Amino acid sequence: MSPVISLAGIVIGLILLMYLAYKGHSIIWVAPVCAVVVAVMGGLSILDSYLGDYIEGVAEYIVLWFPAFFLGAVYGKLMDMTGSARSLAGKIVDIIGPKFAVAAVVIPCMLMTYGGISLFVVVFVVYPMGYAIYRAANLPRTLLPSAIAFGAFGITMTAVPGTPQIQNIIPTEYYGTTATAAPLMSIVAVIAIGVPGYIYLEWRARQARKQGLQFEEDPKYKDNFADKAITLPKWHWLCGLIPLIVVVLMLNVLPGILEKAGMAEWSSSQAIVVALFAGIIVTCIMNIKQLKILLPAISEGANGSLLAIMNTACAVGFGSVVKVVPGFALLKTAMLNMPGSILFSEAVAVNVLAGATGSASGGMSIALAALGQQYLEKANAIGLNPEYLHRIAAIASGGLDSLPHNGAILTLFAVSNCTHKESYKDLCVVVCVIPVVVSLILALVWGLFI
Repeated sequence: MSPVISLAGIVIGLILLMYLAYKGHSIIWVAPVCAVVVAVMGGLSILDSYLGDYIEGVAEYIVLWFPAFFLGAVYGKLMDMTGSARSLAGKIVDIIGPKFAVAAVVIPCMLMTYGGISLFVVVFVVYPMGYAIYRAANLPRTLLPSAIAFGAFGITMTAVPGTPQIQNIIPTEYYGTTATAAPLMSIVAVIAIGVPGYIYLEWRARQARKQGLQFEEDPKYKDNFADKAITLPKWHWLCGLIPLIVVVLMLNVLPGILEKAGMAEWSSSQAIVVALFAGIIVTCIMNIKQLKILLPAISEGANGSLLAIMNTACAVGFGSVVKVVPGFALLKTAMLNMPGSILFSEAVAVNVLAGATGSASGGMSIALAALGQQYLEKANAIGLNPEYLHRIAAIASGGLDSLPHNGAILTLFAVSNCTHKESYKDLCVVVCVIPVVVSLILALVWGLFI
């Protein structure tokens, strides 16, 4: 089959994947169907591609990352159902107050994602708090999703050094780095994404007030936590804070201590398992009086982890088929020979594939599985620290993944009862446009001067 026709098949498969995912269809069946399109136009056998390349890609991803998905989902569900995360968010809101409505929503989201709680769990936990804050501040409810997304899907997912989110752990498997890779670049990225993003959200809030826009009640909303909060002790917010601190320390500090003591050498994928397990144990101990809730929470988290990892693994399976068709050689050559540094090439590749799959971790996994070894070899040849490759990949994964078909965004709109027409524009600015621009600029600057 002609490489050009095969390349066209890749493009058609990606467009079809984006369209069907945007329409709300499950990627579990969409991904293999789109992979078949790619395989047929690439001259490959349908059965061999599906039972071989596709299933192998799915299985490899699950084997590698299921422990992190499973423990992360259980940890997040425990923090949710025990009210620990909600209590912490409430404490932060009490300190900040509705006068600073945007900050009162963004900060709890950032703290929870940096503490290892799943983005999806953060959405469910923070929305009721954000709802009350924006009602007290009399701000339009349609502005709330962008604030939640900025805090949950933004810099603490990809840019802050040491974040336990999987988008920051995946690059360690390809570049031999740690979760704290490229701290200077990370700090620059945090400022470059965080400052304009927050300024934009505050500007939109002021603009809404000037236009006389007010809060409108969500007819579908019901706060099921209000009664339970009355029975929780005032110090319960510590049950939300301490496990987050434990997870971060166990991931970023304990491995170094053990290595220096000559006791063990953990990879980041091993350290994240230990860190999340420690978070689960601490959460259970601190909420031991809610014993009847703990086991159901663990069960719900375990069940939820299956869907979460399957969605991502199926996207990776699609990428596994893409990698073996003739057209991908043209695409890979174009990426590797792109003007500028390999950092810029990587930023473009990760952004494009994250956008195509609607998944930060899925798109980055596809890009690094296909190009990571070549990037690493080129980096070693020119004396470039692989930590920069790690950080650019992580930051870029949080850009175009936030296109309208992204699963977390669809969930956020469903929870908040907002539509793309009402809320996506503001959300797109802070979690898509700004991160994409920053990832490309950082790649250009570091590629030229480092």
